[in-house]
Amino acid sequence: MLSGTVKNCKIVWEECLTIVKTRVGEKGFNTWFKPIIPMDVKGNSLIIQVPSQFFYEWLEEHYVSVLKEAITTVLGVTGKLEYSIVIDKGDKVSKPYVVNYQGGNQSFSKPSDQRAITATMNPFDIQPFDSVGFRSQLNPRFNFENLVEGECNRLARSAGIAIANKPGLTSFNPLFIFSHCGRGKTHLAQAIGNRVIENNPNKSVLYVQSEKFANQAIEAFKNNSVQEFANYYLQVDVLILDDVQFLMGKSRTQELFFHIFNHLHQNGKQIVLTSDVAPNALNGLEERLISRFKWGLSAEMTLPDFETRMAIIYKKLEADGVLMSSDVVEYLAYSVETNVRELEGVIVSLIAQASLNKREIDLELAKQALHRIVKNIDVEVNIDYIQKFVSNYFDASIEDMKGKTRKREIVVPRQVSMYLTKEYTNMSLKAIGYHFGNRDHSTVIHAIKTVNDMMDTDQKFNSMMQDILKKVKMKAS
Repeated sequence: MLSGTVKNCKIVWEECLTIVKTRVGEKGFNTWFKPIIPMDVKGNSLIIQVPSQFFYEWLEEHYVSVLKEAITTVLGVTGKLEYSIVIDKGDKVSKPYVVNYQGGNQSFSKPSDQRAITATMNPFDIQPFDSVGFRSQLNPRFNFENLVEGECNRLARSAGIAIANKPGLTSFNPLFIFSHCGRGKTHLAQAIGNRVIENNPNKSVLYVQSEKFANQAIEAFKNNSVQEFANYYLQVDVLILDDVQFLMGKSRTQELFFHIFNHLHQNGKQIVLTSDVAPNALNGLEERLISRFKWGLSAEMTLPDFETRMAIIYKKLEADGVLMSSDVVEYLAYSVETNVRELEGVIVSLIAQASLNKREIDLELAKQALHRIVKNIDVEVNIDYIQKFVSNYFDASIEDMKGKTRKREIVVPRQVSMYLTKEYTNMSLKAIGYHFGNRDHSTVIHAIKTVNDMMDTDQKFNSMMQDILKKVKMKAS
């Protein structure tokens, strides 16, 4: 038989759920309200148990008005809701840890009798956490001030700032940042750690690359020191694991990280993960890990647009105290679209060449720098080669192809050049248009369509294009 108190709280909660069902969708109800367990009613307060701090935060952030309406309707205007939050689910020997506090109170205090964690082995061969010798492995030059914001990274950057200001106390736990290489995910992850230390010097923040974590785990397995190894990681307040895809296929390491992740998350510690792919694409990673990666926020960092690339260049030049004309900056921003790291590499190379050769940074020097670094210029077929090749083939000057003339003897070479550039380089339509007299991307689309149509309908033109394509392919091979 259930006690009268338990019966009473169950009845009260069922009445509350009747109201909640009319305010939230079925999916939201099943996800966020079904797992709740009514525990007690004390006076005008209903106590409910939720499975984690993250669960509590989500309810308070997204459903507080619904809960308030339900409680005041069932218990009256003085009705209150209190949460009993499971911090550690425990095991066969130890009971779960539970923290009680009132709804609407974002402050969170942990129980005084939490299990002690013994710090023994330091996988980084550095001093214990309570020593001034502790190092976070962070690079101080990675900060939010030099991480230019754009449409490509706005969500991830904003979430990162929120986390850095309140580590472990937001819904973004874990924060999973993913993108192709060179788009700033490591910069952002470390910027979060640096900001946390800046705001809270007593917080222990640890940055580690997944490959290093896996190698440390292998050593721990080999030396029978797995528990000591895990204990070290269990002490951190903010754990940043970079390039988590390197854990794929390493089952024992994944299991070890799974337990570390669970402990940190359940104890309100912040976890930041980066990867070159989204969680769903991490083939070779255990499903239970992938599901936990989705608990918080997954934020993609995409290719920076032209305006953001311009801002990145100006930011880099400002930091280095270098002046560069706007036409050179525009040329670089249009020409380097693959990633931020490559763009910064071009700038460093350009500054170095100008300094060593005692030359002013101009368009010619910029083109030389691009030839040495950018991938689609490292292969010999690039926009400069295509323009020169077509110019010689049709006996039409490059200046005319970039100009405004609409004479057929110039329009055809111009359109063929645009077609070949799209076919053999990674340049965007907008960038191609820029290199042909700053034309609009729609002009490039029209040129490509025109060439395709003429190849289908004009046999003589098609034969000519096959000859051109054959010669360009020979150059590319």
